[in-house]
Amino acid sequence: MERTVDPAVIALCCRTSDRTAAGSVGAAALAAVLAERLVTTHRLVGSPAEGADSAWEEDLRDSRGCILEAGGQVEDAITGGRLPVLCAGDCTISLTTLPTVARLEPDARVLWLDAHGDFNTPQTTRSGFLGGMCLAGACGRWDAGFDGTLDPARVVMVGARDVEAGERAELDFAGVLRLERFSAIADAVDGRPLYVHLDLDVLDPEVFPARFPAPGGLSDDGLRRLLDEVCMAAGRVVGVEVTAFEAPDDAADRVRLAELAADAIMPLLR
Repeated sequence: MERTVDPAVIALCCRTSDRTAAGSVGAAALAAVLAERLVTTHRLVGSPAEGADSAWEEDLRDSRGCILEAGGQVEDAITGGRLPVLCAGDCTISLTTLPTVARLEPDARVLWLDAHGDFNTPQTTRSGFLGGMCLAGACGRWDAGFDGTLDPARVVMVGARDVEAGERAELDFAGVLRLERFSAIADAVDGRPLYVHLDLDVLDPEVFPARFPAPGGLSDDGLRRLLDEVCMAAGRVVGVEVTAFEAPDDAADRVRLAELAADAIMPLLR
């Protein structure tokens, strides 16, 4: 039997560490499609800003308000008995969203679907990109200046195929569970509540264009089937965040890609 959920669909349009403005445009486009399918409304939070190629320290300082807003939106939804469905330009939102989930849903696991580990620290990063350090920051591996952390042992990482050597060592030391076989997800989730972080670059770039493409990703049908299996394995889905929809300039293409992403995500929103 399908469960009825009361979704809170939010597009976080303000900038965190976005390199271009296309991420906030994509977040708004995807939120609109998801809301239409769920027969509900969606909210746009923050004002779209131009992207910038800034050092991680600058982004952390300048986007603090936007990052805090992300965690606040998740908290408002969960404490209000709703399912947060947060669309954002960049994974940096997880600096506050994941610790918030850990505090409010202490038994929950986090499914991290991303082509990248995002587990660098200020000591290991080669790019200096805040978005590549966010999961490590959320797990307390470096001090990002926000309250709360997520136990890295509660993270199930799937689809990461572009992971730096120093980052890989951090993941292993922290105890993040990295799965190569999708069939192992059910055992890893083990009927627990689940919060899903979905960076759309987990899809193959030939299927879905990405700002930081990594060949060898999932097909759209493969992602949809994976999330369908995840839903059956989880006790319940407590929230979803979707990032990195770099919206193309062409409006028709933008709608097509938003529909493709929504097709994959819908199993989580039953």
